[in-house]
Formats: sequence, structure tokens, C-alpha cells
Amino acid sequence: MDRRDFMKGSMAGAALASVGGGMASAAEITERQRPFFSKERVEARNRNRSTVVCRHGMVCASQPLAAMAGIDALKAGGTCIDAAITCNASLGVVEPASNGIGGDLFAIVWIEKEKKLFGLNASGRSPYDWNLEEAAKLGLKDIPRQSPLSWNVPGCVSGWKMLSDRWGKLGLAKCLEPAIAFARDGFPLSPIISTHFVWPSDMAPHMAKVYHPDDKILRYGDIFKNPLLANNLSAIAKDGAAAE
Repeated sequence: MDRRDFMKGSMAGAALASVGGGMASAAEITERQRPFFSKERVEARNRNRSTVVCRHGMVCASQPLAAMAGIDALKAGGTCIDAAITCNASLGVVEPASNGIGGDLFAIVWIEKEKKLFGLNASGRSPYDWNLEEAAKLGLKDIPRQSPLSWNVPGCVSGWKMLSDRWGKLGLAKCLEPAIAFARDGFPLSPIISTHFVWPSDMAPHMAKVYHPDDKILRYGDIFKNPLLANNLSAIAKDGAAAE
């Protein structure tokens, strides 16, 4: 599928969603007003992406808002490290199923001035008192993936700080500003990421309080706010990686 077919199909779908004869219920009108989205067309389009060439730097990310935040960091005089931190922090808000301050960070950095390649392993460790012997005492032969027993101590924020201190110019607080704004003010859910919000609320009630506000399962085009995460990121911006 080329771009013309993709755009033609998208526009046709949008047009069909906006017209119709006879009386319609409020639910039907709301449904027709939703932005058009075809997962099949998106997947087909993604196999036909063009190579991008630029002169002054670029930021690649799975979510446009996060990519634009990284570009803004470059425009503000930041380094590629500043842009990467800004983008990564923003992804933790706008793509929470795949990123976040509760995860780990790995980085491979080429510093042109030094002609050196650096690697950073900011993955978290298991809790101090958790080991194979303790697992055996519980009768476990493996560690359940969706369980507190599989958690480690998050290393993402410590990785941000280390990268920012060594190669950044803007400072960690400045890099976190877009992510804080997205979390506090809200942002529209993009097509594929919106599918991560669709799961039974009773499967994880504690998560549903955040990701299903007012007991509503959000969908593509809905505005999502995460004030709790905004508060956490603000604390990190103020007090650094050691913030509580």
C-alpha cells in the first residue's frame, strides 16, 4: 500500500464516519465523530516508510509528541543526550505501557569529540533480601512475570542523571518539563497506544484508578491526564534522582 492509497482510505473512512441518513442516537453520533483508525491500514503503511535525511539532527520515537519534545530540546541548545532524556521521559507519559520511571535504562553513546563509544547499564537490581534461596522457600520453580516477585529496583532515573551530568547542557529539570506538561495537562491518545488502555478494570484495580479515570476505558482520541506521574516527575525535577 502506498501513501496515496493510505490517505485515500483514511479520508474515505473519515467521510463515511461523518455522514448518514435518518435519526441517530447520541452514542452513534459520538462513535461517528471519533477519528478514523484502521489498524490494518497502519500496519500496511508502516511497511512503506521512507528514509529520512536531515542536516541539523533528528529525533526518532514511537510517539510524535515525544519526538517533538526531543526536537525542542535540540532547538533550545541541548545536546543529543538532552534530547534523548527529554524524549524518553515524555514517552513514559504518552506511551506508559512501554516506558517509564519504574523501568530500566540502557544507552550506547558515541561522543564525536572524543571519538569514543560509551555504554551505560542503568538496569535495576533485585531487592537486597530477594534471591534464589528465598524463592525456593516459597516453593517456586520460576518467577511469575506479572507479580511483585519479578520487580527490580528501577534504574531509569539514575541513568538520566548520569547521562545528563556527563553530556547534557540543559539540566535534568529542563529535560523533564515536556513530560510534566503532558502528564498534568493531558494529551490525546494515538491509535496503537490507545489499545494498551483496553483491558478489564477488575484485572488490576490499582492501575485502573490511573488509566481508567472515572471508570472509563479510554480510546483513540480521548484525552488522558496523569497527575500522579506529573507530581513524581516534578519531584525529580526539583530534587534530582534521589527525590522521594
